[in-house]
Amino acid sequence: MPQAATTVAERTRDGAGSAGSVGSTGSDFAPLLRAVKGQGLLERRTGWYAAGIAANLFALGAVLTGMFLLGNTWWTLLLALPLAIFWSRTAFVGHDAGHAQISGDRRASRAIGLVHANLFLGMNEAWWNDKHVRHHANPNHVDKDPDVGVGALVWTQKQAAQREGFARWLTRNQARLFFPMLLLEGIALKVSGFQYLRHQPARERALSALLLVAHLGLYAALLLTVMSPGKAVVFALVHHALFGLHLGMAFAPNHKGMEMPDPDGDRWGHLQRQVLTSRNVRGAALTDWFLGGLNYQIEHHLFPSMPRPHLRLAQPLVKAHCEALGMPYAETGLIESYRQALEHMHEVGAPLR
Repeated sequence: MPQAATTVAERTRDGAGSAGSVGSTGSDFAPLLRAVKGQGLLERRTGWYAAGIAANLFALGAVLTGMFLLGNTWWTLLLALPLAIFWSRTAFVGHDAGHAQISGDRRASRAIGLVHANLFLGMNEAWWNDKHVRHHANPNHVDKDPDVGVGALVWTQKQAAQREGFARWLTRNQARLFFPMLLLEGIALKVSGFQYLRHQPARERALSALLLVAHLGLYAALLLTVMSPGKAVVFALVHHALFGLHLGMAFAPNHKGMEMPDPDGDRWGHLQRQVLTSRNVRGAALTDWFLGGLNYQIEHHLFPSMPRPHLRLAQPLVKAHCEALGMPYAETGLIESYRQALEHMHEVGAPLR
């Protein structure tokens, strides 16, 4: 389902998916949608993305050049950090392509996603889009959002009560282990992408698999050309650990510790569903850059197809609209966002301690 995110983005941009319910009706969202459209904030910024992609490719090229210049030395290991940072920039481009933020053409969006995710990162864009569209449709819903399903971590005390053995110990300590576990996320993304291949149609699977294997071959060839096998293995481990940590730091503040809809309760409308489950992170240009615009999580969830540079422009409109409705609008600093997320994970595991 590689274009699932694109489909949802298109529907949301047109105001679909905002049916009325208790606490948030379609009429609640409609004025905000009109205001956003009226200011042209849903119009794409193809030139902005083209410049950003070119700058990121240049930065990646500079890092690779540095690796060749340093050669077979432990000093080359220092370049694992900038390579991880610019890999995260690459992932943000793939994310935006999946939401149709870069182009309205589905083939173009998929091509951008395939190159940036499968080929450059070794991460299956079809797996990511399938998982991510379900998250956007029902954020923090324990039965529908895969990001709060039972996995290495759990997000409700009901989930925690069912843990046994090592998983029970992990849940008891999940808050303190969260950031160390993110060091494994870079590798886990690759593994999940390969596992998802069996769920893809044959032709789509062949292309995805070809690009994933090509990534592994090119990555191994690069490292083994530059350095000895031992140094190459260490570089790959450090690089993927830093990449996973960076991505986790970008995504962790967004929803952890926010409202979780009651599966048996009233169905929330689009505005309530997206605003109450999301948290914004305030900051300046550096925060926007480091978090790939995901610090405007409320605006991103309300308007998934909105180009990244327009999210900060939409924020005053969204905040004012929520204030007029008396709807909470969560915004905090970066460190405080991590504290709130870790506090939630700690409370989830409390009954097991």
